[in-house]
Amino acid sequence: MIIDPICKAQVSKDSDYVTEYGGKMYYFCSDRCKSKFDRLEKSVIRLKRNIGDQEKISFGRLNKEIIKTGICTLCGACVASCESVTFVDNKPKLVGKCTACGVCYNQCPRTITKEEDLIGKIRHGYAARSAIPGLKGQDGGVVTSMLAYALDEGLLDCAIVTKKCEDEPWKAEPVIVRTSAEVLESAGSIYTHSMTLEPLMSAIKQEMGSIGFVGPSCNIDAVHKMQTSSYGFLHLFLRARVLKFGLFCMDSFEHDGIKEFVESKGLDLSDIHSMKIRKGFFEFGTSEGMKSYDLSELDQYRCSSCKFCTDMAAENTDISFGGVGTPVGWTTVLARTSIGYEIFNEAVDSGYLEARPLEKAEMDRMVNLAKMKKVQMYTLNRRQKS
Repeated sequence: MIIDPICKAQVSKDSDYVTEYGGKMYYFCSDRCKSKFDRLEKSVIRLKRNIGDQEKISFGRLNKEIIKTGICTLCGACVASCESVTFVDNKPKLVGKCTACGVCYNQCPRTITKEEDLIGKIRHGYAARSAIPGLKGQDGGVVTSMLAYALDEGLLDCAIVTKKCEDEPWKAEPVIVRTSAEVLESAGSIYTHSMTLEPLMSAIKQEMGSIGFVGPSCNIDAVHKMQTSSYGFLHLFLRARVLKFGLFCMDSFEHDGIKEFVESKGLDLSDIHSMKIRKGFFEFGTSEGMKSYDLSELDQYRCSSCKFCTDMAAENTDISFGGVGTPVGWTTVLARTSIGYEIFNEAVDSGYLEARPLEKAEMDRMVNLAKMKKVQMYTLNRRQKS
């Protein structure tokens, strides 16, 4: 006897209610069960077509990222959603033809498929650059210009930023700035950890009411937890309002490691006027031109905590910034909260910034990089097991 896939009743092959799906015949006890199955089949076909219009994803990708890495939960979502996948030796396995429809991948609880899961909630995305004449910031200089605007207009009492230490070239030094002139002096990125929480607490103790805080996701998360946790330290200072400016970040490096690497290339940190990570390369600007090295050469100097971080886009901020996705000389901006959105657009209206909506191709490039950051823990798992 054969089992009706809807009601689980036993039926015979002589049943009048039969349908074919995925190259297999299904038998039903009644027209009602057959109709339910047919509706389900049509829904699956529509789902496959919709996913297929977006991206081709095969079972092989699910196998590589989820099953082989050992993080499969054995929930059976992939098996239940595709007739070509079944359990073999207690693991999902492809036993039929894969059409790369992406259904199995999109049902898995371990895959990251929604844009919000990759870059966090946003209100609007922009491509922007500074409109301040002569400003030499990182990418489009947007963070510097926004802080300059907020300080000039009295929207912020001060800001916590990081600048290069005067005594040790390219060593991060977190400071409190109170004027736009001081902000302009701190323009540019430094690819080492900066202990920004100490000057933040110092500013609060000085009774600064509105404070701009600039940092990558790890520093931003500390402030976010201090604001939202039941035992958060910022609950003790209810008058302090902290506006969080998050920086996109894939990696941070030990200062001594960067120094060692630079010297191994016959250079000196004091002779380098700019640093930038771009398209898998670490670029050092010198008087003799740009020196570019594959980022993998600096792996040994990568901060250990970065191997466990999965947040590229600084998701817990009011507004996030980075050089990913947009053209050279522009900054990708993600306005997340109403206050971040308002101050950004006020800076545009006041002539501090030039901006336009983020294009889909630019958003896609940023999302793809964010996904690399999200799944690096799976990759780390796979490396350690091999």
